[in-house]
Amino acid sequence: MRYTQAEKMEIIRVVEGSALPVAHTLRELGVPKSTFYRWYALYEQYGYEGLADRPSHAKRFWNKIPESERDHVVKVALEMPELSTRELAWHITDTHGAYISESSVYRILKGYDLIQSPNYIVMSAADEFKHKTRRVHELWQTDFTYLKIIGWGWYYLSTILDDYSRYIVAWKLCTGMGAEDVKDTLDLAREKAGIDTVKVRHRPRLLSDNGSCYISNELAQYLEENDMQHTRGAPYHPMTQGKIERYHRTMKNIVCLENYYLPGELEAQIESFVAHYNNQRVHESLDNLTPSDVYNGRGAEILTMRQLVKEQTLRRRRRENLGLKPLNEEPLKPQMLRECVS
Repeated sequence: MRYTQAEKMEIIRVVEGSALPVAHTLRELGVPKSTFYRWYALYEQYGYEGLADRPSHAKRFWNKIPESERDHVVKVALEMPELSTRELAWHITDTHGAYISESSVYRILKGYDLIQSPNYIVMSAADEFKHKTRRVHELWQTDFTYLKIIGWGWYYLSTILDDYSRYIVAWKLCTGMGAEDVKDTLDLAREKAGIDTVKVRHRPRLLSDNGSCYISNELAQYLEENDMQHTRGAPYHPMTQGKIERYHRTMKNIVCLENYYLPGELEAQIESFVAHYNNQRVHESLDNLTPSDVYNGRGAEILTMRQLVKEQTLRRRRRENLGLKPLNEEPLKPQMLRECVS
């Protein structure tokens, strides 16, 4: 029950003029002692005006994002406009030692009108694969895609992608799409993975479509000689090789923004993109780790470090919002773990 200023004053007068103990009088009036003594303290300090109702203060959230952090998000977003809100959130967490959620980044940038619609159409797909790989080099996906060089015609990019980590193990720019080109790309992948120099229990299984180069006897003999099994997707069902199909689309969205007049120019751009894709671009399906993190086995350590960064950030945010003295903590950065391992 809320009392008016006049009612509070009347209750104080009744208690002051009563011959009964204060507790007994308040019990008869139905007023808690703590409430009465709070009123009385205000009355003694400010007089009758102290009994007036005061507007309640706005609720303070202990985890409110400080303005300095909001400004920092906007600054990084303007410096790196190519990053999505998801990628931006994990970039800040990994490199600046301060956790911020993807939704918070979205709301902050939305408030500054910095959110743009995607310039591509997202393909529909199943939520997840029925038969997931469980380790690196368990399954390699391979496919060709085509790229044009002005004055030279069409060139074909052959790629080997590790299914578990999405790491690009090897690639080769070719003038055709023959079995020999597939074999050359597999040679590069086998050398990069080192599966011929160490004893491994299981060789990678190759997943491809039903192109003529993949169903040829020449490739079948090569795979048999190297103790590799071959799985082919169902005809007219490219979703079987969905990961490498998605990679090709992502790569072409960037690489095809420019024109190329020499094969060397295109190869240099592809090499630059592959380095970015493997080592810097975080994947939502990989718990926002890079393919290199998963491929090199440091994913669990980085996820643990990120959790520590989150806890540290929330501690700092709580103390700042409650006006407490900040703790002297060195910011943690998961990026340091990548640099130490790579």
